[in-house]
Amino acid sequence: MGLKNKELPKLGFLYLDYVLRFFDHSNFKGWPNKIETVTYHWGNDKDRFIEEVKRKKIDVLIGNVPATAYETFREIARALPNVRFIPSLDTQFSNKSKENVTRFAWKYNLPIPKTYIYYNRKEGEKFLENTTYPKIIKRSYGPSNYGGYFVHKVDSKEEAKELFATKKYHPMYIQDFVPMEADIRVMLIGHKPVCAFWRRAPEGEWLTNTSQGGSMDYMNVPKSVLDLAVRTSKAANAEYWACDIAYGKDGKVRILECATAFAAFPYIRDWIGQYIMWSLSEGRFRKPHLPMFNWEELGKISPDLLRTMRHITFGKYSSSYDGAYFGKRRKMYGEGEVFLHELDSAYKMYNVKERTFEEWPSEKWNYQDRFALKNFKSMKVPALKKEEAPIVSEDESIPAIEISNDDLETLLTSVKGIGKKKLKKLTNRFSHQAIVNILEYEPKILKDVKGIYDSTIEGLMEVWNGYKKAFLKENNDKRKKELAES
Repeated sequence: MGLKNKELPKLGFLYLDYVLRFFDHSNFKGWPNKIETVTYHWGNDKDRFIEEVKRKKIDVLIGNVPATAYETFREIARALPNVRFIPSLDTQFSNKSKENVTRFAWKYNLPIPKTYIYYNRKEGEKFLENTTYPKIIKRSYGPSNYGGYFVHKVDSKEEAKELFATKKYHPMYIQDFVPMEADIRVMLIGHKPVCAFWRRAPEGEWLTNTSQGGSMDYMNVPKSVLDLAVRTSKAANAEYWACDIAYGKDGKVRILECATAFAAFPYIRDWIGQYIMWSLSEGRFRKPHLPMFNWEELGKISPDLLRTMRHITFGKYSSSYDGAYFGKRRKMYGEGEVFLHELDSAYKMYNVKERTFEEWPSEKWNYQDRFALKNFKSMKVPALKKEEAPIVSEDESIPAIEISNDDLETLLTSVKGIGKKKLKKLTNRFSHQAIVNILEYEPKILKDVKGIYDSTIEGLMEVWNGYKKAFLKENNDKRKKELAES
């Protein structure tokens, strides 16, 4: 039967001044209770915003967060532990920057163009001197390419150096140039593809953005592209999602972009609203049925007309239903010909559940601020508290360091000067994860504990770096074995 009115969660729309709204009340047609709106006004508005959400007793806050507010909303989400954000801040991790997209892809072994990220200008320029060209240089910060205006193809080290000197992009985000047939945008709801289209560059050009003269069509999106998009959406635990996937001339597919913030037809926002209502109501609202390759048919309709078509729905296939059109159609797909309705069981719509942990805590993953440039005019890199800025390159996964409670305690007490009493002081003062983060990023914080000296920290760093080296080697060996077996 589903939940009764008084049992349904209290919904709220998350809006920000000067930011286009992705959802409004019309996307949640039929929801019986009042949907609140809460607007973030920038500046020092965090505390007021939190209090308004609490005062309105909102259970679920729905909406995307722009890159420039992402870290603030990380803090807001922690201050509202009983409020579910849709999408979650972890799911929106990729919205913030190209760098975050890359780290997400590395963690989940998703194919991307070979990527090189430098925070240290000296190291980055050394790379530019010795690498091969052409290369792609992008502005990392921000959720999109803004029509390709912050994506550049460089053919020489001189061109690359001049670009960085002029644009002052930080970090230095560089990718190998991949010759493409085209790229394909796939939109998903509950991990199910609901729209996909090719974007093709004009003859003699390489950018596929329609604002740069590219063309688009909806026909015959390959299985490999849809499968990669589904895999990526599942990794992000995304209620709704979009992927831009490069279809290379070498036949390989690679992730270019992925995020919850994307341009979507009004009817797709309606479908997302229907999906969220179904997901939150324990079945009171019907799960939307969106047949595979529906986009091929809707793509034949004039965009002007599509903009006025709202609340498009499809009947689930039966011989006497109005969805029978899709039930009779066959399509070459993969290695054979199939009925379209059979693909709906292969590409299911999942009920995405809320996670109860942070996958991408900013203390670890906010590289953009931790390694920010202090002086953009001179491009000098700050001292970074004697910590070397990480040099990450290629398409290798860099996993988060994991250690059990027992192993962490053994590691700590192996250092001269840390016995059971000091161990107890440390564990009473800091949580397990906090100790790991401190060892990884700011070990001198441990001097706040009485009896921990510089010599103690030096010993800790020696055993910690030894543990990390062994952990990463084991992880790398495991990955190589998995790749060999596949």
